[in-house]
Order: sequence, then C-alpha cells, then structure tokens
Amino acid sequence: MKILHVVGARPNFMKVAPILKALRAHPEVRSLLVHTGQHYDFAMSQAFFRDLDLPAPDEFLNVGSGTHAEQTARIMTAFEPILARERPNWVLVVGDVNSTLACALSAAKLHVPLAHVEAGLRSFDRTMPEEINRLATDSLADLLLTPSADADANLRREGVAAARIRCVGNVMIDALCEHLPAARALGRPAALGLAPRAYAVLTLHRPSNVDDPTILGRIAIGLRRVAAQAPVIFPVHPRARTAVAAVLGAEALSLGAAAPDAARPPGLYVADPLPYLEFLGLTAEAGVVLTDSGGLQEETTALGVPCVTIREHTERPITVTTGTNLLVGTDPERLAAAALEALAGRGKRGALPPLWDGRTAPRIVHELLAPRTGRAAGLPAPPSAFDSTTPKGS
Repeated sequence: MKILHVVGARPNFMKVAPILKALRAHPEVRSLLVHTGQHYDFAMSQAFFRDLDLPAPDEFLNVGSGTHAEQTARIMTAFEPILARERPNWVLVVGDVNSTLACALSAAKLHVPLAHVEAGLRSFDRTMPEEINRLATDSLADLLLTPSADADANLRREGVAAARIRCVGNVMIDALCEHLPAARALGRPAALGLAPRAYAVLTLHRPSNVDDPTILGRIAIGLRRVAAQAPVIFPVHPRARTAVAAVLGAEALSLGAAAPDAARPPGLYVADPLPYLEFLGLTAEAGVVLTDSGGLQEETTALGVPCVTIREHTERPITVTTGTNLLVGTDPERLAAAALEALAGRGKRGALPPLWDGRTAPRIVHELLAPRTGRAAGLPAPPSAFDSTTPKGS
C-alpha cells in the first residue's frame, strides 16, 4: 500500500507527524510526504520539521502565497502529475487550509481514495475561507476521520453515510503529548524572565481580526489593559506584522532574553514566530492564551491552560463545552476581563474530551488499513483514472 500525505502550513505538520510515526510499524506501507509550500517561510517550516522529527518531504511544490484562487490553482497544477505518477492507494489530507482543499479536489477528480483528518468541524460561518475548505473537502472524502462527537453529528446532519465516518480523536494532541517534556526542558519562559502562570501568550492572524483597522483597534484596547497588568508575549504571524505595527505602534517591543534573575515587567512584547517546541513550552506555562487560532483552542484544553478566543464562532465547540476555552468576540471589555480573571487564577477550568489521549494516530492507521468496499477499498485506482488522454474539460 502507498499513502500520500499532504502538508502545506504549520498546523498540518503537527497532525501528520504522529501519523507518519505510527505507520513506521507497518513496513508493508510506503508513505510519501508532499509539502505544498503554502507556508512560504521555508526556515520556519524547517524548524517544525526538526522539532517534530518529520522526514524531509518527498515532494516540495513551493507554491508560495497568493489569493485563495491563485494558491489553490497552483497546488492543483503541481499536485496532479504527482498523483498520476505515484498512483497512491490513499491521499491523506489534514485540517482546513488551501492545500487541503486543492489536493482533495485533485484526488477526487482522479478517483484516488481520499481520507480527511479533522473532518466534520464547523464554525457555521461561511465568511471564513477555512469553513468553505472544510465543507468541500468533507463532501469529497471517502473516509472522514473526526476528532470529536460534535463533528460526527455535523456530518450526519449533512447526509454523510455513517460508513464513511470514524471518530478517532485529536491527532494534534498526540504531538503535544510526545513533545511536551522536551518543550518544558528548554526553559523558555524562565529565560525570558516570565514567572509561571503570570504572563499571557497572544496570537492573531485571521483576516477578520487583523485586516480591519477598526476591529484590530478594538482588540488593541483590550490587549493594552491586559498588558498593563502582566507581560503579554506576542509571536506575530507574518501576515499580521504590518497591520499590528500600525495599530500598536510604540507599544510593540522586541522580545529579547532577560537575565535569569530578572522579572519581565508588564507590557506587550512582539516576537518573531517561534519554533514548535519553544512555543509549546511558552504556552504550557502561561496564565492565559489569547488567540484566534483553532489549534491553540485544542492545545490549551489539553494543557489545562485557560484560553480566551477572540472570535464570535468556533469550529471546535468541544473546547468551550468541555475544555478551557471562552469565546469573547472582539469586545475589548470582555477580552480584558476574561484574561485578567485567568491571570488572577480564576480562569476557566475544563476536562479532556474523549479520545484526546495521545493515541489517535494508531487509530487513524487502523482505519486506513482496514478492508473497505467501493472507492475507499484501499486498492489502487483504476488505470483509466490516470489516463492522460481524458478530454480536457470533461
């Protein structure tokens, strides 16, 4: 059997790494890793590959940035010849980035069995490009591997056959469980003069938050109130850097190492993006995480760290109903109040959702190798699916 794994952006790396590791126990399976290059900071990608012990990609498509249409089209154009050459038994896509949708479309058009990890998540907000990617990918996938019961319910409501749905848990928690000891051992918070639970970690990158100066300005009001009481560490996503600098101005400071015996004073500290282990070590000791990221809502729940999500909706409601997550939208009062409550030790406490146990990857592998019927039988696609003489536009 041959399985072709697709990664394109940082969140994908943490989901694919445990699956590739679990597949090492199956020498009869050949895994090929395709990196689309959607995340175009190659140095940062390399750091994630190193931290997660990912093998070098078998294919690097180097598609770079662009509009959603441009990026998706470039990925499809580059990915299709790889499918035709390799003829895999499965294409495995993860998450909801443009690479996920582009490779799902290519696989479906060539009749290659498609598995989607993290299927069934819904924010019910179609202004989010990720929501469109999720809906379209799930409609194409032969095997939908879900992280939680709410995702199963979403798929059933959309009419997906039960035979295509398997609840396997959250594979990103596998990566967290494996690498947390090493992340803590780096001692990044202490090196920065940060006392455990006495600082906040901030991430912002969603266009709805960082591209509108009015909304970003509202968020900044809340952030300043938090930063007046405690250090707020902000590794800035590349796409948000210009907007953040314009709105936060002089309050954006360089993040440098503190003397080991120096306590970092309150303030907003802007840093470059951090490698996976350094960032995990930082979030694990934080008093609160402020974010609009989906993955961080899950990681903070697994870590037991209060999370304040700067969004009106989440595609991960189990982190709210069961975990440590609290939605505050962009209201500066709610943002500041929730963050300061958490820093005072009164943040939301939660529990670990079912199957978020660090053993999701073996369950995914079991489903990929299980005998199936129909197009998801795990057999090579028929040669006609790869026939280069298929009429254009058919």
